[in-house]
Amino acid sequence: MPDFDVDAVRKQFPALNEGAAHFDGPGGSQTPQPVADAVAGTMTSALANRGQLTPAERRADKIVVEARQAMADLLGSDPGGIVFGRSMTQLTYDFARTLAKTWSPGDEVIVTRLDHDANVRPWVQAAEAVGAIVRWLDFDPATSELDDLTPLLSSRTKLVAVTAASNLLGTRPDLDAIAAAVRTTNAYLYVDGVHLTAHSPIDTSIADFYACSPYKFFGPHCGVVSAKPTLLETLQPDKLLPSSNAVPERFELGTLPYELLAGTTAAIDFIAGLGGVGETRRERLLSSLVLLEIHEDSLRAELEYRLGAIDAITLHGRAQRRTPTILFSVAGHEPVAVSAKLAEYGVNAPSGSFYAIETSRHLGLGDTGATRAGLAPYTNQSDVDRLVEAVERLVS
Repeated sequence: MPDFDVDAVRKQFPALNEGAAHFDGPGGSQTPQPVADAVAGTMTSALANRGQLTPAERRADKIVVEARQAMADLLGSDPGGIVFGRSMTQLTYDFARTLAKTWSPGDEVIVTRLDHDANVRPWVQAAEAVGAIVRWLDFDPATSELDDLTPLLSSRTKLVAVTAASNLLGTRPDLDAIAAAVRTTNAYLYVDGVHLTAHSPIDTSIADFYACSPYKFFGPHCGVVSAKPTLLETLQPDKLLPSSNAVPERFELGTLPYELLAGTTAAIDFIAGLGGVGETRRERLLSSLVLLEIHEDSLRAELEYRLGAIDAITLHGRAQRRTPTILFSVAGHEPVAVSAKLAEYGVNAPSGSFYAIETSRHLGLGDTGATRAGLAPYTNQSDVDRLVEAVERLVS
């Protein structure tokens, strides 16, 4: 397996020239030049509504088709089941409203306290609107591992919503075990893959719905839900009368943002080119993501060890499997003050609950949360050193 060349990777991110050490990737990664070029090139090309009559129509159609195929290659899914939207949050609300049309009073929905609120509140509100019951799956604050799902399942369970990785703690639940338990019922499994997709090879086959956001993995700001086309065919979302009833178009409201889809394809091609080997783009993506995971996890282990050695630091989250994400508190300092001081030293590590409000409260951190350091493929040893040194200066 080839080595991961972080120096070569960093050269492709113009934003890094500003000099900051970026640990803010969980909120949105920096953008490589090829992605920016793809967006700009699309915006300055002739475009029209999708069709085959003119070059502008054909260009728009080609961009959409290519973006669906690129996302399918990344997720190991069917391009005919790739739905684009403004954000993961918007798409999840759309699917919650659509699925809730089939729910009745007394039906049950399961959400977790480990999830970003985008995979909690849409389901809670949809359930409340029809009189369905919401059941909560807790996690152990000491280990940040989810409790056993099985006792919550019943013949009335309609949907289980769970994260593939906590955006606050990095915890990666055992999705295989969760999927196996859900399959003993007639419920759907809706997985929030926003935080995981940037850090690990992905296979969405275990989920009925898998949601993610390209801007977390070098792409533009948009959202994606992947599902089997045959499943999407059974669902009837609210839509305009003259808009297409084909799948997946029936789930996409209005004209798609062609420039963002072109950027999404470019981002996936960028990942595939980060040292990955193989004949197909899917093979190169899987190979590249293995390299990224090794690189990021090595730096995470070092950063976690060095921060943990500082007396004033409390580390939150001890799950066996995690993304390169570290949540920490500094004794005597409010989280926002920690981030402000780190920013003075050129280290971008924001604080908060990051919309994982149930997680933060369950940890005893309230609504203010803690400071989060998220690593990315462009994170290097110098970035880690700068963060640790900045924290040491803060507490000295």
